[in-house]
Amino acid sequence: MSPSPLKAFAATDPGFPALPVADLLASADDLRSRIRLCFGLSRDAFDAEVQPLLQRYSSYVHLLPATADNYFSTPAGLLNLGLEVAFYSLQGTDAHIFSGRSTISVRRQLEPRWRLATFIGGLCCELHRVLSHLIVTDEAGGEWPQFLIPLGDWLASRSATRYFVRWRPNATESRGLGVFVLPLVVPEATLQYLAQDNSIIVPHLLSSVSGQPVYRDHNVLDALVRRSLALVIDRNLQANADRYGVPQFGSHLERYLVDAMRRLASGSPSWFPNREKSRAWLGSDGLFLLWPQAAHDVQALLEADQLAGIPKAPETVLDLLLEAGVFARQPDGASTWFVLPPELKTAAEAVKLASPAILLNGVTPPAEPLAISLVCPPGTTRTTQKPTTTAPAPAPAPPPGTQFSLLDATEVATSPAARTSPPPPVSQTPAPPPAVVADLAAPSPPPAPSPPPAAAPTFKLNAPMRLNPAVRDALAAIVGTLNGPGSAAAAAPIAAGLFVPLAELERRGVQPALAGRALADVGLLVHAGRDGPATVTADFRGEPTIGLVVAPACIDGFDPAAFEPAAHEEP
Repeated sequence: MSPSPLKAFAATDPGFPALPVADLLASADDLRSRIRLCFGLSRDAFDAEVQPLLQRYSSYVHLLPATADNYFSTPAGLLNLGLEVAFYSLQGTDAHIFSGRSTISVRRQLEPRWRLATFIGGLCCELHRVLSHLIVTDEAGGEWPQFLIPLGDWLASRSATRYFVRWRPNATESRGLGVFVLPLVVPEATLQYLAQDNSIIVPHLLSSVSGQPVYRDHNVLDALVRRSLALVIDRNLQANADRYGVPQFGSHLERYLVDAMRRLASGSPSWFPNREKSRAWLGSDGLFLLWPQAAHDVQALLEADQLAGIPKAPETVLDLLLEAGVFARQPDGASTWFVLPPELKTAAEAVKLASPAILLNGVTPPAEPLAISLVCPPGTTRTTQKPTTTAPAPAPAPPPGTQFSLLDATEVATSPAARTSPPPPVSQTPAPPPAVVADLAAPSPPPAPSPPPAAAPTFKLNAPMRLNPAVRDALAAIVGTLNGPGSAAAAAPIAAGLFVPLAELERRGVQPALAGRALADVGLLVHAGRDGPATVTADFRGEPTIGLVVAPACIDGFDPAAFEPAAHEEP
């Protein structure tokens, strides 16, 4: 009787020992001590509040590696990855304010919950890999049910001494799967504690674990987790390159690039398909992004997030997304396409999304595709219909009493017929009688009421073209609110220029760091001193507000001296 394939596999694969959970955590004592210090808890409080999380997470991931041959591919790789990302995410909360629109007392009450939720988000950020990328079996061939029980508990119930890992071929990353096993790591009492006295902490945590953005509010928790994950992976790849050669760089960046494109598609007007000067065009043959313009927008957004390891060259971004299957190649293997949108005169280089849903799923209002095909050969130009050479038909005579417009008179006066034909004779009308002349010389009746005063000047952004498109669109929308009622204005004049609250930029999908850097690059940011911060604090609508001051020279019709100051800058 020939041995089964599983027995042959087990004979050649040493597998992983079924160690107790206490031994797993003992190998990370140094990192656990740093986490306890960062929480600022006593040993007893740490053991009661945080230690159960670490034990349950260790029991679930055990000694599983995070990847087969890339970052954290050694035994306990997923355990170490989760602990490191959780630590750096927790550390990052010291420099951020959660629930910024709440009162100080409410923020003080919710801050411990936000810090714990951010720690959990970092700890569980890669749980989905256990469900989508690998299969675990014991010595008897039994397969671990990942959705039902932690790996450590399953091994103990089977009295297993070793277990084996098989990697799924061509596995697809599905971050949303991590939500289904979150209850196996986070106790129910902890989730209830996070949800107490608020309705946003748990949704933001689930949004971060599942990879689904929160469109109505900026998710500070997820931003900290993503930044920490990129830092930890980049450091591990660099260390592996020094020790073991060159690993596969860049495979973890797909999520950040796709996430940035989705954020731009949902928050930047210049990324909504089929609009004037849009980066995205949706036709009958698919969704296309103008390239490399779209790559520059993605890079600027990720630079504002301060993520480590993000590629700088559009060619590298293109290669990564082609390899990940986000972009589609041409039938002949070419990386880019050429499209001719309605507003362009010549064909432009673009990339094609493998599916429009990658970018437009959940974006409201939904985009309507054009009824035309956008793909064209390189060098295609848009031709215009030339007028025929036949003489135009004479215009019909206007009906009696009709007055010529100024445009009609100009066309008649400048037409060839008008220049070649003699002028009509001047009619000789008799002079009015003396009585009529006397009547004309009499005092005129009271003048008609004066016309209403001229409308207020129209405010319009007039920024340089080199200003970041996302920042330009957001500022244009903010400046446009000045043309409406004062209660709807999203900005206010101060002595130095136009004060723009940071919250108004974030509401329009622009990160404040990106806006400050973009305005400073074109010389439109006031208070951007070398030694001082780019932001100022002003009294906006009766509350101290942090914002940026935009130079008035880039706003048509704006004169700070003509306004009653609505915002007062604090020293």
